Amino acid sequence: MIEISHLIKKYGGHTAVDDLSLTVEPGRIYGFLGPNGAGKSTTLNIVTGYLGATGGEVKINGFDIFKQPEEAKKHIGYLPEVPPLYMDMGVEEYLCFAAELKAIEKTRRRQYIQEAMELTQITDMGKRLIRNLSKGYRQRVGLAQAILGYPEVIILDEPTVGLDPRQIMEIRELIKKLGEHHTVILSSHILSEVREVCDYIYILSKYHTPSQASTPTKPFQQCPHHRQLPEKHHVSVLSKTSSHKTVSRKTSHDTTESPKKPEISTLLLPEKFQILVFSDKGVDVNI
Repeated sequence: MIEISHLIKKYGGHTAVDDLSLTVEPGRIYGFLGPNGAGKSTTLNIVTGYLGATGGEVKINGFDIFKQPEEAKKHIGYLPEVPPLYMDMGVEEYLCFAAELKAIEKTRRRQYIQEAMELTQITDMGKRLIRNLSKGYRQRVGLAQAILGYPEVIILDEPTVGLDPRQIMEIRELIKKLGEHHTVILSSHILSEVREVCDYIYILSKYHTPSQASTPTKPFQQCPHHRQLPEKHHVSVLSKTSSHKTVSRKTSHDTTESPKKPEISTLLLPEKFQILVFSDKGVDVNI
């Protein structure tokens, strides 16, 4: 479905994504988890064609996003962290505009718009201006434009940021519904968010040492079924199984001072999750 190979993105002297490779299979809900600054949004912007890459390859259903962007984008629906909404438009007007941009057949536009509005529960808001909607409803409008035309892959970048608890629960339920018919990629830095709705979780992070910013302090420990990726950007996977899992981090006797890294001390995961986790100091996986 989606194949990312040796992806690199640099902004001047800053490397945002460094030699990242991963594969997304069809028919699953994926969580894309990592701390702020790990490169999640940058990666998704490249995958969706919003950004170019410094190096590497991205294929969507076999189409290269850089060489065949129009064909590749037909298979993707995208909701950025800030929804691309026009505040002076009405909801239906905006969705008609989005359908036109997606080159959806005129004979099917009305049907697709109506179905997207029903799925996202914004039918009653069709005539209202987007500027007069709450943040939760604006997110729903953004989701509606993402699913217009029923793309195979729906990519959601921090879809619940800034929402109240009730709105968060509603968006999570909506994501679960989308997962019944689409491959969904959900980006977040909140573990509790992705574990609620995701079948598989990719964890993305960077590790730096004081002396050499591109090299981990120690080799990564291998776990069962673990897929070794380039050491500068390391991705691991959480997947559902039939047992409760606990993950705890080993203590290190190394007294060498190192920069602060994202902590993974104890993660109590819900039942049916198996964890395959990255660590530069070692990870215990209790099964």
